[in-house]
Amino acid sequence: KPFKDQEILDAVATAIERDAVRRRQNAQSQAVASLAGSLTPREREVMEAVVRGLMNKQIAYELGISEVTVKLHRGNVMRKMEVRSVAELVRKAEVLGDGGRAPVS
Repeated sequence: KPFKDQEILDAVATAIERDAVRRRQNAQSQAVASLAGSLTPREREVMEAVVRGLMNKQIAYELGISEVTVKLHRGNVMRKMEVRSVAELVRKAEVLGDGGRAPVS
């Protein structure tokens, strides 16, 4: 069945746009995974707890550490993940897709 030239051009343009979106998403995922890979195991635990919505006091109790230590780790997490708010941290954790757990290298 013959196709109109414009239909083929539109299909190709749509495919190119979808590929560009996929590439941007992959690049974003890799960048976030790289940032998360710089976290220590304890910082990862703190990040997971923060993403779950726990307060510093609850995180300290859960991990068996002091609240001051939680604050230090939390600050390191925010700096290393290059975020300024918990909402940004949650969005980056969602990009990781596993509750904020970074791949272990």
